[in-house]
Amino acid sequence: QVQLVESGGGLVQPGGSLRLSCATSGFTLKYYTVGWFRQVPGKEREGVACFIRTDGTIYYADSVKGRFTISKDSTENTVYLEMNNLKAEDSATYYCATDPGMPGCWPLEYDYWGQGTQVTVSS
Repeated sequence: QVQLVESGGGLVQPGGSLRLSCATSGFTLKYYTVGWFRQVPGKEREGVACFIRTDGTIYYADSVKGRFTISKDSTENTVYLEMNNLKAEDSATYYCATDPGMPGCWPLEYDYWGQGTQVTVSS
């Protein structure tokens, strides 16, 4: 069974950094598309950073470009999201997701989701 478990969220001051981890199991990571998403209550879930398998590129939301970095360790079956220079508007529940196809970075394209980890950026 495909499973994803996020960790690493927490409370951080503006300008601080966090590293989120997504431990995966039940599938071979290298053959799946993976990405990070976030959601604020009352708003639609949005793609933050995704590996785009169709062309081998990485998608980043404009709001996080230059600050966030997605990476993966296929040996450990883990996906990471390094978040630097965090801003209050980055506060959200962050989810990792995967799909056996080759989606972009739209939430509806992904079939498997973790439970999420909360990130709160505040003084």
